Amino acid sequence: MLERAALRPWRWAAPALAGAYAAAIALAPKPAVALALAAPLAAIPLAYWAILRRDRWLTLFFAAALLLPPLPLGLGNSGPHPAVIFAMLGLLAGAFGVLNGEWRAPDAPLNRAFGIFFLILLGSAAEAMLYSGAGVGLGSLMRVLLFGISVYVFFYAAYGPGAREPQDALAQTRALYWMAVASALFACVDFYFQFPAPAGFGAQFVWLQSGVYRRAQGLFYEASTLGNFCAFFLTMIAAALLAPRREAPVSRRGLLLGGMVFAAALVLSYSRGSLLNALVALSVLIYFNRSRIRLSRFFLALAGAALAGGLALRALLPSFAGAFAGAYWMRVSTSVEYLFSETEGLLSGRVASWRAVLGFLAQHPWHALFGVGYKTLPYSDYLGRTVTTDNMYLSLLAETGIVGLGAMLWLSLQILRSARRASASADPQRRFFGGWILAFWAGQMAQMCTGDLLTYWRVLPLYFWVLAVAVRHEDSVS
Repeated sequence: MLERAALRPWRWAAPALAGAYAAAIALAPKPAVALALAAPLAAIPLAYWAILRRDRWLTLFFAAALLLPPLPLGLGNSGPHPAVIFAMLGLLAGAFGVLNGEWRAPDAPLNRAFGIFFLILLGSAAEAMLYSGAGVGLGSLMRVLLFGISVYVFFYAAYGPGAREPQDALAQTRALYWMAVASALFACVDFYFQFPAPAGFGAQFVWLQSGVYRRAQGLFYEASTLGNFCAFFLTMIAAALLAPRREAPVSRRGLLLGGMVFAAALVLSYSRGSLLNALVALSVLIYFNRSRIRLSRFFLALAGAALAGGLALRALLPSFAGAFAGAYWMRVSTSVEYLFSETEGLLSGRVASWRAVLGFLAQHPWHALFGVGYKTLPYSDYLGRTVTTDNMYLSLLAETGIVGLGAMLWLSLQILRSARRASASADPQRRFFGGWILAFWAGQMAQMCTGDLLTYWRVLPLYFWVLAVAVRHEDSVS
């Protein structure tokens, strides 16, 4: 009895603390302070709800990555992004999965390739600190960890608590598709009205007779990320049009509607590399489905969607659409016509940067073995000046050495091999997702010649999620 009476006052501790916390919020001197104090009261229930089921944090993460802008704070190139919060919830959900025995990662070549490449990037952050100082080294480490989100999403969705049933994966793909359509549609509207950039952005512009326009980037940091993201979903649309209707995650009408939006956003992004990505992906899909598709009907559907999108844009914005279409066609046609004779101008100064990097490696060949640190070239003057290569292969060679470049090529090869096996599977879900990621990653490898695509951390987890859906349950169906 005495022990029970002694513990009785503690029964009032929680209500007293809650009351004191509420009073602190009410007496806050500024609304911003009150909002900051109240945020944990909403964040804790949200965190509990997100990790209660194994897939909720993924949905929240993708929604935040596609539909929310960065926070307007002076951190990084564009500011911190809310999606990182949901990635942290994913780590917590994964930890609970370990306790419940929900992880099963076989010793497969693809899994080893992911692990080895990530460890090489992680080790290169130490080289960044050694050669470029603590500030640049810390930035290198943060970019490695951002890439690690994509790796974690792959293992979580393929072999962890996020492994889901076929109908659930198609339902989530449908939700992601419409989120992506909304994001691309905002990019089109943003390009025309030129809303103030939500945070930091790449200085990429289009000069028309009516004025100077910031290239379409939507809620992303730069236009190339938007173009790459649109190429990914255009590949999905093509793969779904080639699949039987019952196996597609979205109706034919929804696919054509989304195709118009993604095609428009891709063009407005002005990204030639992303256009190359989409063309290569489409060619791969046609090649692997050549024996069972009617090319005339397939191309008629694609041409119809492109024509409908162009007519709709011209009807809504007649003068603007005509001027932009002329400028875009000139950009693409001159890129093909003068690719070899005017390479330096067409590639926007990339060749000079490539010469600088290759010249440095020729003078310091030992750096070609392990590199100077991941993602240090644009932020460090270790080479004599900062250099933006816009070439994933050359960047990895200089920053992580032959070891890192070889690991990335091995990883890409394993992605293609695993996706090819999935695309030939008897399981409709694995066949659809396998064909989708197989075609897109082939285009991705082509676009890597013109961009550092592994730094697109907001969209890369989505790509690896599709890969995870394609390869999971492989042992049970093969």
